[in-house]
Amino acid sequence: MPKTERRTFLLDFEKPLCELESRIDQIRELAVENKVDVSEQIAQLEARAEQLRKEIFSTLTPAQRLQLARHPRRPSTLDYIQAISDEWFELHGDRGGSDDPALVGGVARLEGRPVVMLGHQKGRDTKDNVARNFGMASPGGYRKAIRLMEHANKFGMPILTFIDTPGAWPGIESEKLGQGEAIAYNLRQMFSFEVPIICTVIGEGGSGGALGIGVAECLLMFEHSVYTVASPEACAAILWKDAKKAEQAATALKITAWDLKELGIIEGILPEPISGAHAEPLEAAATLKQALIENLERLVEMAPEQRQELRYQKFRQIGAFKEIPL
Repeated sequence: MPKTERRTFLLDFEKPLCELESRIDQIRELAVENKVDVSEQIAQLEARAEQLRKEIFSTLTPAQRLQLARHPRRPSTLDYIQAISDEWFELHGDRGGSDDPALVGGVARLEGRPVVMLGHQKGRDTKDNVARNFGMASPGGYRKAIRLMEHANKFGMPILTFIDTPGAWPGIESEKLGQGEAIAYNLRQMFSFEVPIICTVIGEGGSGGALGIGVAECLLMFEHSVYTVASPEACAAILWKDAKKAEQAATALKITAWDLKELGIIEGILPEPISGAHAEPLEAAATLKQALIENLERLVEMAPEQRQELRYQKFRQIGAFKEIPL
């Protein structure tokens, strides 16, 4: 990403790094104007900038990772699909009169293998975000998703989903159209599918909106993505009646990839470029493609019953409970 564009979307914790890079640019420009050789000093400053970048991005808090997951330039579902697939043909509509742009999907080839790819789609700017409802799908979006997944199951094509949403659209109209029923139906059906299912959290995985396309025997996460039962802001407002305590809630919710890997909820963490996936999107896409190919090769060797059992046991083991005799 060009430096000018990166500064436009500068996050708070990136300011020291940005200031150092600006200083390097100024010194370089002055050196050219005055015809002075300062290559040694610039090399030292660039080494310091690289070290500072590593220090910043290796010690991020959960709240800071959430900022990266929501970065407006973070690669989206369509970005990844176009980067990793050999061919891609988008399919539209839920066959019930709706075609939700917040959830996209279609048929594709991954290294020659026919697959169905689908996921949440956020916008790049305010206008695009409004058109795509900020990646918050309506009931029609989840019904479109299940239509595509049933198509994949019928024709023996693996299902690859990409999760990036604050949550399902919570509006009154969505409730009237059966938001809860649409998500619940997806959950039930995905457990029954015989084909391999791999889900990847590429940005923000929020609540039932993420679960609506998130049932799989293999769940992956990019290292700066998050996966949570509720947004930290919503959690803080519910528990402490104060949305300003979102940073505290982000830590308590265990939303990072490392937290979820330790809890046994995800199978793998995908490393990102040092400054995040938005800094080097093609590198992030290559990492995703390799992980999908490797996991698909493993899953296609299993019998359908094995994959269904693996999926079932994975979700049965999430959380803890105690049975009390009546």
